[in-house]
Amino acid sequence: MTTEPTLPETSVDHLLTDDEADRFDREGYITIPDALDAARVGRFLAIAHGQADAFHAGPGVHPYSFLNQHDLIGRDPAYLELIDWPTTFPKVFGVLGWNIQLFHTQLVVTPPGHPDAPRGGYAWHQDNNRMNRDFETPMPHPRVSVKVAFFLTELGSDGMGNFCVIPGSHRDATPDPARSVEVTAQAGDAILFDRRLWHSASSNHSGTIRVVIFFGYSYRWLRPKSAMDFPDLVEQCGTLRRQLLGAATGANGYFDPTDDDVPLRGWIRKQMGDRAVGE
Repeated sequence: MTTEPTLPETSVDHLLTDDEADRFDREGYITIPDALDAARVGRFLAIAHGQADAFHAGPGVHPYSFLNQHDLIGRDPAYLELIDWPTTFPKVFGVLGWNIQLFHTQLVVTPPGHPDAPRGGYAWHQDNNRMNRDFETPMPHPRVSVKVAFFLTELGSDGMGNFCVIPGSHRDATPDPARSVEVTAQAGDAILFDRRLWHSASSNHSGTIRVVIFFGYSYRWLRPKSAMDFPDLVEQCGTLRRQLLGAATGANGYFDPTDDDVPLRGWIRKQMGDRAVGE
């Protein structure tokens, strides 16, 4: 395996800024305007609506049911394009560093809901389930993972099935939903958020079908949350995507990585210098 990694040339134009790093640490998320161009928004919308149509054609699915589909890599080759997308991926490794992988993918398609559905967020949670109970450390727990949410439909106001967050709650032991906000966005915008941030879905009281794609990244020693076993696909990818899809020189390569295990480290060193990669 060669250690020469590649990223889109424009990636260096979207590195995490000091202001973004401060806001991420303070609020637990940052917005990324115009993360996807209109052509790609249309492309992914077509894929999403096709998958939602197949879901709604199934038995026992009512018109208000939302699609929550995991394991996107392998379902359609277009999804692989987002794994190192130049406007978002540099923010990811700016937060987590170079020893990372793609560990979770998710598509959520939320049709207009029942008129009597309560407004606002529901099912507040932090990501990764048992992780939040199994850590022995006091709050705040370690970050471990982040997610990018790509919004494919315009969410110009509250009540459209918006993604809801409680700013700063990634450091709170007792989050207060009264401080929550519904994230508004244009089609093609994205946000990057800390897995510890308390967040939720919300009811869709608009006439718009809300569509969002989530790509979750974690340290390489964490077991994937989505199915990520694609040996044929991995062989077709360049070295950086192989890393992100979970390839390693051996089991210990997830804990004591060589340059062949983490070509992203070499790219960061080449572009940003030795200080940027740390130990």
